Amino acid sequence: MFADNESLTREIKQFIDRSLVAYGHIQFAYLLLNKKNPSDIIIISNYPDEWVTLYKEHHYQHIDPVVISALRRVSPFLWDEKITVNSQLNLSKIFNLSKKYQVSRGYTFVLHDADNQLAMLSLMVDDRGLAEIERNRGVLQMLLIDAHERFINGQRQITAQRHCSNKEPIENIFSTRENEILYWASMGKTYQEIALILGIKTGTVKFHIGNVVKKLGVLNAKHAIRLGVELQLIKPIEG
Repeated sequence: MFADNESLTREIKQFIDRSLVAYGHIQFAYLLLNKKNPSDIIIISNYPDEWVTLYKEHHYQHIDPVVISALRRVSPFLWDEKITVNSQLNLSKIFNLSKKYQVSRGYTFVLHDADNQLAMLSLMVDDRGLAEIERNRGVLQMLLIDAHERFINGQRQITAQRHCSNKEPIENIFSTRENEILYWASMGKTYQEIALILGIKTGTVKFHIGNVVKKLGVLNAKHAIRLGVELQLIKPIEG
């Protein structure tokens, strides 16, 4: 499940808004979908709030031809209400909704990430704006990548903070030995150097790092060290 956080949502929305200023007042939607569980989605948009609410309440991502097309490709594409992906799908509801809120023609950029998620940035376009969008496809693809990376990093920090608060006070999250090892690792020391400094075996250093990774719920030691520094979980060593 994606963590729901108003501050992060506002930050991403403002970032995309600022990045699109040069294109005039343009409607956009950043949509993130878990490909293993398509019911799990995030939408950050300047579309009318009612449109977003209805879209999520009715789970339109399951029949949205733009989403279905994006799942099958990696390049950006132009679409309108004529887009079809399966003649057996009943698309009248979503097209009627789109017409009502003037979300009927757009240009969608696509990103499939390492966590099996689909990220999309859809921009509403008219004939005048289309040429400008097509000229800047590379720039706008990078906008999607940058916005997505900001969102994912924000999600990871939120998850780590919640994990820490649910377990024990932050000041007690690491044992003395774990804190010592993390401190020296954050200073750029190798496992062998840390072992020499602390008078322990390299295997012991690796063992404690493994425990830290589990406590923080991250993938590897590098991520644990970075998170420890960012969240100020590592205490300085005196003397």
